[in-house]
Amino acid sequence: MNTRSGIGYDSHRFIAGRPLHLGGVLVPWTHGLAGHSDGDAILHAVVDALLGAGSLGDIGSHFPDTDPQWKGAESSRFAREAVRLLAERGLAPEHVDVTVIVERPKLASHIPAMREATANALGLPVDAVSIKAKTNEGMGWIGRGEGLGVIAVATVRGASG
Repeated sequence: MNTRSGIGYDSHRFIAGRPLHLGGVLVPWTHGLAGHSDGDAILHAVVDALLGAGSLGDIGSHFPDTDPQWKGAESSRFAREAVRLLAERGLAPEHVDVTVIVERPKLASHIPAMREATANALGLPVDAVSIKAKTNEGMGWIGRGEGLGVIAVATVRGASG
């Protein structure tokens, strides 16, 4: 068996008038995230990590923001497609670890639902998905509440070499 890891990153600015989708969950908040799809930065970072682990490029090469079919799309579609692309190479997700960097909203109470929704999108058990939230201690654009950033690491396993 072959084990591979990939790293994903995504960031979006907050904008008024949009719902806030994170980790496949609707989080009550005054602003949502800018983006062509639903703007779910957690799932976007996870998809990039999975694609990276499979040497399959990045989210933009598979789901470009210039393609109208992805306008407003649920990011769980991207996650399921990334898993399918991995399977074509004989690989499957084994674990993902996510860190969300955001001042507000506080995410602790939403993390169990995010873990479950992310796990469902990836076909993983909940205990194979870790999601943590950290602040930026008031520093920079994240600290000023202009948006958020997400870092994800994915481990995949399979016979592909």
